Amino acid sequence: MKIGVRAHDYGKRKIDEMAVLLHDEEYQAAQLALPKAFMGIDSYDQITSRHLEQIRRAFDKNGIQIPVFGCYMDLGNPDQEVRRYAVETLKKCLSLGRELGAKVVGTETAYPHLNPEQRKQWKPYMEDSVKRVMEEAVRVDMPLALEPVYWHPLTDLDTTEEVIDMIGDKDHLRLIFDASNLLEFPEHTDQDQLWTVWLERVGEYVDVLHIKDFSLGPGRVYQPEALGNGVMEYRAISRWLKRQNRELYLLREEMNLLFAKEDLAFMRKL
Repeated sequence: MKIGVRAHDYGKRKIDEMAVLLHDEEYQAAQLALPKAFMGIDSYDQITSRHLEQIRRAFDKNGIQIPVFGCYMDLGNPDQEVRRYAVETLKKCLSLGRELGAKVVGTETAYPHLNPEQRKQWKPYMEDSVKRVMEEAVRVDMPLALEPVYWHPLTDLDTTEEVIDMIGDKDHLRLIFDASNLLEFPEHTDQDQLWTVWLERVGEYVDVLHIKDFSLGPGRVYQPEALGNGVMEYRAISRWLKRQNRELYLLREEMNLLFAKEDLAFMRKL
């Protein structure tokens, strides 16, 4: 079990500086969205083999693994040009991620918050995009990891299983499990049962878990919190983790320096 963080939560930094910082903060792994994390890289089109070699050397030297090459794209958008860009960018990043030595290339399936009707409308577009990207994932032998989110087309467990069955390739289609992004109504949800069912049914596809916590303020406004101080319940996830005998990554998202050390301790206890 490796403990990590979304690197750009520390801001945009020089490559060597970021690697040293993450080592000093006692992380073992990092999710990298290169244009968000590193100075001198402002788009996926600007990434060169020289960048990748520099990142690989710096992170190896500091003992930081790269489980996720982040390339979050609007895969379900009904606009054909938006989808074309999303698919082509993800295809490019599969090759870049392989060259970097990342475990997976990770993405969600949309950008905006969609209502239930929009999620249904966007679903076939999302499925078409995933099929197209998966062709490249197989060709270059680089896994794609999808992140289900309740306000996106990949919205729930049934839809996730439909996509898994549609692709039928466990080696190249993986999942990023972010429980907080699946919790629409925390005040009415038995989280112990919900996470138990999710992980029983698709846990074998999960290599990476995003760990965060939140509260809902007036008007149900989302507010990030220190781990253990919000609405998230991690008991079922912890039980599942303790039964696994393979390499998994727990990655902190929405890191806050005010309680980063306490969050690290929380994740180690998981």
